[in-house]
Amino acid sequence: MPASLGDKIRKHRREKGYSLDKLAKLTDSSKSYLWELENRDTRKPSGEKLTRIAEALSVTTDYLLDESAEPNENVLREAFFRKFNKLDPNDQKKIEQMIDVWRKKS
Repeated sequence: MPASLGDKIRKHRREKGYSLDKLAKLTDSSKSYLWELENRDTRKPSGEKLTRIAEALSVTTDYLLDESAEPNENVLREAFFRKFNKLDPNDQKKIEQMIDVWRKKS
């Protein structure tokens, strides 16, 4: 069943346990602006704002905008790798080392 941008934001915000206030702080938005996105189809966020919301909710902007898209493993992986790519190279290396250690345990 198709889900609107507002429905997706609300669903993922609640799944993460975020209040509107918390999401507003994470995305440098106002609580009222986010409430309007969730409850009124008239608001269309800028690309920058949509990117901040997607990052805070660990999804992609493509997923949020595509009314027929479902939150599947590919969406979640792409969101993770976008976060990973924004990390400092030293932090990326540490994560890679941790993964190597975990793989050796298996």
